[in-house]
Amino acid sequence: MAEVFTRPTGPLGGARTSGAIDQGLRSFMLGTYNYMALGVAGTAVIVMLLMANPALMHAIALGPMKWVIFAALLGLGWFAPRLFFSGSNTMAHGAYWLYCALWGVLIAPMIEMYVARGMSALIGQAFFIAAATFAATSLIGYTTKKDMTGWSGFLSMASIGLIIAMLVSFFFITDPGTSRMVSLGISAVVVLLFSVVTAFETQAIKSMYIDNASYGGEAQLKRSSIFGAFMLYGSFITLFIHILNILGIMNSNSN
Repeated sequence: MAEVFTRPTGPLGGARTSGAIDQGLRSFMLGTYNYMALGVAGTAVIVMLLMANPALMHAIALGPMKWVIFAALLGLGWFAPRLFFSGSNTMAHGAYWLYCALWGVLIAPMIEMYVARGMSALIGQAFFIAAATFAATSLIGYTTKKDMTGWSGFLSMASIGLIIAMLVSFFFITDPGTSRMVSLGISAVVVLLFSVVTAFETQAIKSMYIDNASYGGEAQLKRSSIFGAFMLYGSFITLFIHILNILGIMNSNSN
């Protein structure tokens, strides 16, 4: 989850009516979702390109490069607000598309593994479940009247805890059966957590719009839209990965 900086929203400028805000907000959110969808499509293209080059993909999956990519993703998530709001639109675009490309490189070996095992249908199932979960929870975040700002600290700490749990499971749990059950439990918690994160981020993106519509210019709004896509993309791809892991484990247990 990208670090989110929020500022209490002040009164809107006199020339900006509630109707203008509503119309502007709808346009802003649509742009954010469009950026996110393009990011997901871009990630799919990277995955297909790597699957067409198995030698390169396996070198990444089996070598130290995967940890470099993982660290780069964490770094982009942590420094995202500074990258998006301290620079230009070009820097914001560059950070976003780099993030989407790195995710494609990281998950390509996993997708290839499911395809090689004849479990391609699970990829489609995971995608549609993730999309439905994302749409439902994002809608909740968009429409709820409850202020979720206070959840930021808990969600950030829970995300860090899950990353640590995944690393511990990967390095220290060697028994295949135990590892599979721990992985299943972690993925279930991740899906629940990032369902809440999606709602939280959607509400935060609405707040960014209202704040920047009052105090920022068009360039700031543009960067806010790309940053919103960055946040939501990360939550969607995390949901997809862990839903796919749950389906894969359940499918292997039933065989």
